[in-house]
Amino acid sequence: MAMAKKKQKNDKKIFVLDTSVLLYDHKAIKNFAEHDVVIPITVLEEVDRFKKGNDVINFEAREFIRVLDQLSQKNSLQDWLPINGQGKGKFKVQMNEKSKKDANVIFGEKKADHNILNVASQLADERPDSSVILVTKDINLRLKARSLNIKAEDYETGKVKDIHQLYKGHTTLEVSQNIISKIYTSGYCLPKDVKLKTPIANHYYILKNGQNSALVYFNNNSQQLERINRENAYGIKPRNVEQSFALHAVMNPNVQLVTIQGIAGTGKTLIALSGAMAQKQNFHQIYIARPIVPLSNKDIGFLPGDIKAKINPYMEPLWDNLKLIQSQYKETDREYQKIKDMVDKEKIYIAPLAYIRGRSLSNIIFIVDEAQNLTPHEVKTIITRAGENTKIIFTGDIFQIDTPYLDTHSNGLSYLIDRMKNHPLYAHITLEKGERSELANVASLML
Repeated sequence: MAMAKKKQKNDKKIFVLDTSVLLYDHKAIKNFAEHDVVIPITVLEEVDRFKKGNDVINFEAREFIRVLDQLSQKNSLQDWLPINGQGKGKFKVQMNEKSKKDANVIFGEKKADHNILNVASQLADERPDSSVILVTKDINLRLKARSLNIKAEDYETGKVKDIHQLYKGHTTLEVSQNIISKIYTSGYCLPKDVKLKTPIANHYYILKNGQNSALVYFNNNSQQLERINRENAYGIKPRNVEQSFALHAVMNPNVQLVTIQGIAGTGKTLIALSGAMAQKQNFHQIYIARPIVPLSNKDIGFLPGDIKAKINPYMEPLWDNLKLIQSQYKETDREYQKIKDMVDKEKIYIAPLAYIRGRSLSNIIFIVDEAQNLTPHEVKTIITRAGENTKIIFTGDIFQIDTPYLDTHSNGLSYLIDRMKNHPLYAHITLEKGERSELANVASLML
């Protein structure tokens, strides 16, 4: 009996949460099961400084303060309070940030991070029966913790475990010539014809036999592999098979959620925008948005000019894609004038993502560019706002993260691709071949 109690004691963990975790996921405090959670007072002060503003971290800060208020009610935050009910973990705010091994002295500078390290170190001394672990999305803080012999981990909730196994959305299959012929004559074949036991909804296939090939996708409604015709969209013609798949996904009326992942120059945004414009008659408006990630860690307030002048540099790549589509036509062409009218009448609306929040998402195509700079929670927030007759397209490069506390495994785009695979309303394509120019491709490969 005594041995069982001792084992239970050893299994108990105390997680010390850093500010970066709470600004990434305001519900993080509830995700540690039966283990206890400690929030240093320094973290609470830092969260408070982030509560004003319209960015993702400002929203997370405000929501965490509300969560903490609901959990604490009228109790003192210095006492251990239940998080998820009886028998689950408890939490408290740690006021005392002094430790025998003072990180402020060891690292020669008084910083908020060092106070957080002191709390973890102090708890480890006070609770030798429990494993004390600092949880932070700040890599440098994890390294500092380990240098002081403090256990430190990344916040794992929402992370994709194996990024190399992330769903790509397409597969190449070797088939008989009879199957290729059937695809071109009948327009479809059955999964069993190509020995597919459990095909994925809206998955794309290249069926090959020697030099001959056919492009198909699995239609979950008809339970058939149906042929894909290479189509143009507002003057933009796919340059490779993957782009054909991506354009098909964007224009498929049965698919309401699309993700397109790929490195710079693969045509993600261009395909999404041209495909959206080609079906504009089915929607009231096309929204195109991207998160503003300040350059050199400086807020846009540092930039000169009014608010429009401040945000224009961030939105310019979206306008470039629109201009490229417009350049497919002469100024005297009807389509050229249509695009101009759509912009003037805000049928095409380009804005920072923060400006879209709060607007209705009914009867629109919503393109979210640079989605790798969003948290999983924000991606979920955007999708759950979708109303009737709304299609959402996320584009981005999961290997080009511009925000300090996201990485290839934990960003919203990776999370979405990993979680939504095989849903009949969802389609995904990874673009791998650059189409910007031969020089750009050489640079991507060799530099």
